[in-house]
Amino acid sequence: MSNTVLFELGVEELPARFINDALQQLESKTKAWFENQRIPFDDVKGFATPRRLAVQVTEVAEKQPDIEEEAKGPAKKIALDDQGEWTKAAIGFSKGQGKDVDDIYFKEIKGTEYVHVNKFIEGESTANLLKEFRSVFLDLTFAKNMRWGSYDLRYARPIRWMVALFGEEVIPFSIENISTGRTTFGHRFLGEEVALHSAAEYEDVLKQQSIIPSLNERKNNIHEQLLHLEKEKQWNLVIDDDLLNEVTNLVELPTVFTGAFNEEFLEIPEEALITSMKEHQRYFPVRSTDGDLLPFFVGVRNGDDRHLDTVARGNEKVLKARLKDAQFFYEEDQKGSIDEKLEKLTRMVYQEELGTLADKVQRIKAITGKVSDWLELDDKEKAQAQRAAEICKFDLVTQMVDEFTELQGVMGEKYARLFGEDEAVAVAINEHYMPRHANGEVPSSKVGAIVSIADKMDTIVGSIAIGIIPTGSQDPYGLRRQALGILQTLNTLGWSLPVEQIIDLVHNFYVELSLPTRSKEEVNKDLHEFFNLRAAYLLREEQVDPDVVDAVLVNGINVYSTTLEKAKLLVEKRQDETFKPIQEALGRVLNLAEKAETDEVDPELFENETEAELYSTFTAMHEPYVAALENEDPVKALEILSELSSPIHEFFDQTMVMAEDVKVKNNRLGLLKSIAYDIKKYADFNAIEWKQQF
Repeated sequence: MSNTVLFELGVEELPARFINDALQQLESKTKAWFENQRIPFDDVKGFATPRRLAVQVTEVAEKQPDIEEEAKGPAKKIALDDQGEWTKAAIGFSKGQGKDVDDIYFKEIKGTEYVHVNKFIEGESTANLLKEFRSVFLDLTFAKNMRWGSYDLRYARPIRWMVALFGEEVIPFSIENISTGRTTFGHRFLGEEVALHSAAEYEDVLKQQSIIPSLNERKNNIHEQLLHLEKEKQWNLVIDDDLLNEVTNLVELPTVFTGAFNEEFLEIPEEALITSMKEHQRYFPVRSTDGDLLPFFVGVRNGDDRHLDTVARGNEKVLKARLKDAQFFYEEDQKGSIDEKLEKLTRMVYQEELGTLADKVQRIKAITGKVSDWLELDDKEKAQAQRAAEICKFDLVTQMVDEFTELQGVMGEKYARLFGEDEAVAVAINEHYMPRHANGEVPSSKVGAIVSIADKMDTIVGSIAIGIIPTGSQDPYGLRRQALGILQTLNTLGWSLPVEQIIDLVHNFYVELSLPTRSKEEVNKDLHEFFNLRAAYLLREEQVDPDVVDAVLVNGINVYSTTLEKAKLLVEKRQDETFKPIQEALGRVLNLAEKAETDEVDPELFENETEAELYSTFTAMHEPYVAALENEDPVKALEILSELSSPIHEFFDQTMVMAEDVKVKNNRLGLLKSIAYDIKKYADFNAIEWKQQF
């Protein structure tokens, strides 16, 4: 016989951002708990609203299955003494298994006899085991926890009730002073306290109490209402998935409503309007079928459709106040000049040890100038880049960005146009914050990309120089994201700029400016390791195997786009049987080259033709090989490197490298070391686990 099990944790309103992860944890931990307890079940279904987390487990067995198993003990020679009597080892083993020595029998395993007993373990009652489920609730983790009252428990929000049912029976346990029962609570305004008769009726009872407990059903319900409204009004709703998820987690019974605002507010940049609606009020903006923003919004109410007009009017008043503020900020920000705003940056501390925002801007300008030279920008582009770097942070002192921090850069671009700045400069102010999130859009213009790289590299180098290095999940300054942004930008635009060259440029600026910093060697090591880890992460995201990642990063990142191309080529080659002799040849060189003390080679000391042939082939391919690497052509470089394969194999077949004559031995090792230098410029072929692919 089987039954349904229900566990519900009732809490004060959970933050919307906690709910999806908490539900996923609850479902996975519940499955793991039942499996660990050896309790057979069919399925686990989770429920989540702002006031509850619940899980329903179906077809749960009444007890654990019985177990019959054979237990193996000590060898026969240990179990019996010289007189054939049972030893303490045998007696202890049988007692430990709940048996007597009379139950022992011997069984041969690989030629040796061992003591064995058959034991029977009766399955425990599921009802008794379920009392320990409280550990699952306590194991849930949240981004932030709190304590309440005089309790020691730290949890996302105070626990108000718990339901635990095995079929129709209550499963007794407590957390702090809250004990389980069968009483749950309906919608805060439309429902009431209700006693559940059985675990199976949970979802139906809650729906009768004006609650849709299934997160996915609630989300789909909202989406369908939005689409219906869109069709009815002939609107084009901006249905952002993040916002849809958030409003889903803010309500228990969703009802869509519409509101309007004065058309005069459409003069405000639409990014500010949309931010006010989405980020502050959780409204869906409305566009026309032509894509123009309309003076309407759509909200989601936690309740039914009664008095929706009153709800809409109340929300319109709140939004009007916010838009009035935005309008005021927009008008005030256009007063004065950019230079006046830049002057305010001198009084805004960027970081206590690294100076003001004005100091940071000066460093960004210097880095921008050098990178512009490396990329050989023309005079016009250089001037645009310098101006963009000079004013890239001016919008941070505007009232609009102070109120809506997520609009930094966006408002900078708009204000720059209003103040008459060059279009390329205005665009760059916005683009220099890109990518704004993982896998986000990178800058599309040269000027924007250069200033973006300069800003991010200054932040990373400055932070690491004063000892702020991300550890574990802690990265308060977003250094990892910014490093990934630099690599993604360089790759997307295809710039042949070695990453290490930019790192060293910025680090040297810090040293020259005598900014607070740890030892130059220590900071340099940390910076290069930090970027190598970020490059390794991106390469793995491109489906490059970890061993190939290690191989191509042996000498650092260099030009990231080329390193990525090189890695993908090696992943392809490791699948190619015809490449196996080549990798074996290069690997043999790398192995023996480690024994060399010098790379000096004297052709006069060659004793056979294979030495001379290998040396001749190497000297002939060296310059074209290096040229191919410098031209960022890894395909050509590998083709040239592969020419060494046959001469290397012939050399090893006919030459004793470790000759008795020390001069001959060192000369041969020197030749291998010279070749190894060139091989390592491409990759560490010995780091690649080639054999597992063939």
